[in-house]
Amino acid sequence: MQQCEAIFSASGLLSECLKYFRYRPQQQQMSEAIESALEHHGQLVVEAGTGVGKTFAYLIPAILSKQKVIISTGTRHLQDQLYFKDLPAALEILKASVSTALLKGRSNYLCIHRMNQHASQLRSHDKKYVNKIQIIKDWSKVTKSGEIAEVTGIAEDDVIWPIVTSTIENCLGTECPSYQKCHIVQARKKAQKSDIVIVNHHLFFADLTLKEEGFGELLPEADAIIIDEAHQLPELASNFFSTTISSRQFKDLADDAISAQLEEAPEVKEIRDLSDGLQKSVADFMLFVAGDNSRKSWYELISVPQIEEKFNQLSKSINALSVKLFEISDRSKELAHCADRSERIERNLNFFSNSNQDMINWLESFENGFKLHSTPITVADVFQSSMHRYDCVWIFTSATLTVNSSFSHFQNQLGLIDTETIKLDSPYDYENNTRLFLPDITIDPRDDKHTQAVIDAVLPVLEINQGRAFLLFTSHRALRVAANYLHDCKNFSLLVQGEAPRRELLSMFAKMTHVVLLGTSSFWEGVDIRGDSLTFVVIDKLPFARPDDPVLTGRLQALRQSGENPFMTYQLPQAVIALKQGVGRLIRDEQDYGVVAICDPRLLTKSYGKSFLNSLPNMQVTSNLDDVVNFLQLHEKNYEAACH
Repeated sequence: MQQCEAIFSASGLLSECLKYFRYRPQQQQMSEAIESALEHHGQLVVEAGTGVGKTFAYLIPAILSKQKVIISTGTRHLQDQLYFKDLPAALEILKASVSTALLKGRSNYLCIHRMNQHASQLRSHDKKYVNKIQIIKDWSKVTKSGEIAEVTGIAEDDVIWPIVTSTIENCLGTECPSYQKCHIVQARKKAQKSDIVIVNHHLFFADLTLKEEGFGELLPEADAIIIDEAHQLPELASNFFSTTISSRQFKDLADDAISAQLEEAPEVKEIRDLSDGLQKSVADFMLFVAGDNSRKSWYELISVPQIEEKFNQLSKSINALSVKLFEISDRSKELAHCADRSERIERNLNFFSNSNQDMINWLESFENGFKLHSTPITVADVFQSSMHRYDCVWIFTSATLTVNSSFSHFQNQLGLIDTETIKLDSPYDYENNTRLFLPDITIDPRDDKHTQAVIDAVLPVLEINQGRAFLLFTSHRALRVAANYLHDCKNFSLLVQGEAPRRELLSMFAKMTHVVLLGTSSFWEGVDIRGDSLTFVVIDKLPFARPDDPVLTGRLQALRQSGENPFMTYQLPQAVIALKQGVGRLIRDEQDYGVVAICDPRLLTKSYGKSFLNSLPNMQVTSNLDDVVNFLQLHEKNYEAACH
């Protein structure tokens, strides 16, 4: 008998140790499958619906395996929860002596060298910088981990942090004079000695990218890699396997080149002139491409003569600085490193001067900057190549991996062709505790009047329910229209995305009563509100990606050229998985109840609507407003009675 069978069974170890343990056959099945994969060096993909208890289902087999296991999850918040809460609980239950480590990306750690290098220069700036750098210097003398999250009084998005943390571009590595004291190096050494290492997806992919480029890895070698929130992987892989150049990289290079020149070669004033020239070229280019927070096809942009001229000037400026930096690169490690960075940026710019059929070139513009991206049309081959570099067990799990009960879309995106798959439904009673409300809206979702029709359809429920709702939108425009429309409602308060940071809005929602939160894509997943604070989730449209997105356009064109139906092969599965994430915000605990309203008539009028409906939990469907109101009122009474 496998160990997990005895631990997760109805009368097993978990039932003895956990006061509120509920036997879930899905959890036991998942743990046994992971235990088998770890034992037989397999690959496994598991969809585990909400409430399965997947965290313990992979943590306990990982601990029991006595192997070196890397566990990666979606965000730093989930990473902290896993390391500080779930992992210690599992270790306590098993009475296991296992070494563990928490490893975050380099931007989370103080760079001692950059702090010392820039401290003297910051003194010449305004007082707020001087005060902040002093706070950081005082803290640096007592910190053991070097994690900047320990510092109180300085916001996590403060402009001071990029100055005193490192990036892949500006890190000197073993050449750094502070290498022996480096907090990242110390964290990595601990991780290399630990049995279980908790990371997040961004760090994990950064490491895969480093390995790909031959720079050496940050993560330790592992016997097994477990990826939680695995539905995020295709998009993250697309981002991390892209070649990206940002206006920030140009600025940082110019600033660091001037700093190194002043310190190591003060007589070579040409470096300052060339750095200033680079900054001017970046600013001139930005005048034509930045400011509107959009994504544009590079080939459409570069066909404009003025933009082509400014891009060519940018290329000339980086080349001129690179040449001069290499001339004096033997003067110091900092100058040599700046020379290497300039060469890398210049080399990457060539991606945008030459066409490549396997890549999609595009520009992302911001209010005060831009990023140039060269993105693979498909990431399956490069991801498989990276997987083979880690010759180990691979386990992927999430609550949303299937479409119509099939894993094929997820597997095809990552090249996981021969991987074992298991689909485990949620143990929660969706049939009795939820309803799927499909209001009778006849207005086309593309019509500007659709958002008002959505609010008209759900407002009676919001009023009677006194809020306690999420309104999830597929566009910022629709969100703003809805916020204006609901502004004067008396029965509930409004929290609107953009009026405060996401984390603050969620904290306020959890603490307040009778609240409606309006959000777009970032609120569709990773939100865990339990109890009767949230009993109504409204989704305005089926979440199809914007058709004018340059990456989507490039991928659809490639599928079309290969003879496939791009809508059925790519657009529909992507939208189904996104909808499953949004619907998943409602039921987060066994006692939870509520209604999901999907206000898109295409669910019933289009043949593809069945793919969405078949992929959702087993909820009874209604289009009757009275049914929804009666259901919520009845369950509210039952919930209150159960709580008392």
